[in-house]
Amino acid sequence: MNDINTAFLKPQTMPDVQSSHDERALPIEQVGIRGLRHPLTIRTKTGVMPAVGNFEMDVALPAHVKGTHMSRFIALLQKYNEPIDSASVVSMVREMLPLLDATEGRIQFTYTHFVKKAAPVSGVESLMDYEVTWMAKAKQNAMGSIDVELNLRALVPVMSLCPCSKEISEYGAHNQRSHVTMSVELDSQTKMTVEDLVAAAESQASSELWGLLKRPDEKWVTERAYDNPKFVEDLVRDVAGQLKDDQRILSLVVEAENFESIHNHSAYAKISLAK
Repeated sequence: MNDINTAFLKPQTMPDVQSSHDERALPIEQVGIRGLRHPLTIRTKTGVMPAVGNFEMDVALPAHVKGTHMSRFIALLQKYNEPIDSASVVSMVREMLPLLDATEGRIQFTYTHFVKKAAPVSGVESLMDYEVTWMAKAKQNAMGSIDVELNLRALVPVMSLCPCSKEISEYGAHNQRSHVTMSVELDSQTKMTVEDLVAAAESQASSELWGLLKRPDEKWVTERAYDNPKFVEDLVRDVAGQLKDDQRILSLVVEAENFESIHNHSAYAKISLAK
């Protein structure tokens, strides 16, 4: 390669088109990347675990700027090699704004969180999986500092047993698998683990679930659910009641969907609370 070509390829001699002026006078609320899969290490209640996150990262673009620097989103992810927890999500979105020359932006990623659980009687261990989403929104305030809104969402599969069916039946009662989805806004200065949120749903269900159960465990789960019947209305109220007194939570949305075993439709309920 001759000297002329080498000079031509130097970054400082290349035009930066996306930073050029735009004449259309239309700001963009969100511009960035989505559908990016990236390896992660997640900090859990008991240690760390590997995962793959599906990322969305975006910033607000002023009317006079033609485009954002898409490659810098990737560069930011490449930089964060330490285990991810609530504190590091806040740190990452704070760093994103100056890196992208932005005054507001958002990072969101979804991954599968695994928890090793021991069966209630035999103690045999297995993994349970939960769909988890972290989202952090950052905005530069009038004083020039950056405010962060931090949100955590977890979808927790549980078991519910119908109180009405139990009451009217001579024996047995219909039960079903249910999904409890909790979306909470957190104080960005505090820490909450995924396991903290999962426990709130599992403790209020007719029964929690396990990946592997022996026959004594199946007996325990069946009888536990029968002794602890819950309507879908009970489920959302009890989970919301468990979360509303947690000082780390600023607002919450709890949803429950029962995949009915005696109907070809689901039962659904939702509660939203702001403190």
